[in-house]
Amino acid sequence: MAEFDERSGVVECKTPWGCWYQTVDEIVAEVTLEPGTKAKEIKCKLSGKKLTAVVRGKEIVNGTVAGNVVTDDFLWTVEDNKLLRIVITKSDRTGRDCWQSLLQGQYPADPQVYDNMEKKLTMERVQREDLPSESV
Repeated sequence: MAEFDERSGVVECKTPWGCWYQTVDEIVAEVTLEPGTKAKEIKCKLSGKKLTAVVRGKEIVNGTVAGNVVTDDFLWTVEDNKLLRIVITKSDRTGRDCWQSLLQGQYPADPQVYDNMEKKLTMERVQREDLPSESV
């Protein structure tokens, strides 16, 4: 069970392949890879609202993202040849759009994790609203 951690800014939802989490702006999925996996062995795509990730010919993620996204603002990277990080930009970046799952019907956050995600997003939103805007 994920704990609400104010310092890290991340409330993780565990999955069979790693985890996913969210911020006010983004959804991030982290896929644990076999050590030594190269980027050329990965096919990762966001087409419309359909997200797919295939590693060494094995489908890891396949489904429709659970919320509205900016389809042309999608990034994936391989870190240390052992972690695939997928970053998707939410279309609603107000902090009021807390996703209950990564994909429709797949990888839902349990109620405690979801509650902690909502708290974290609310805290981020309040911090943004409290920031003084620069004068022109």
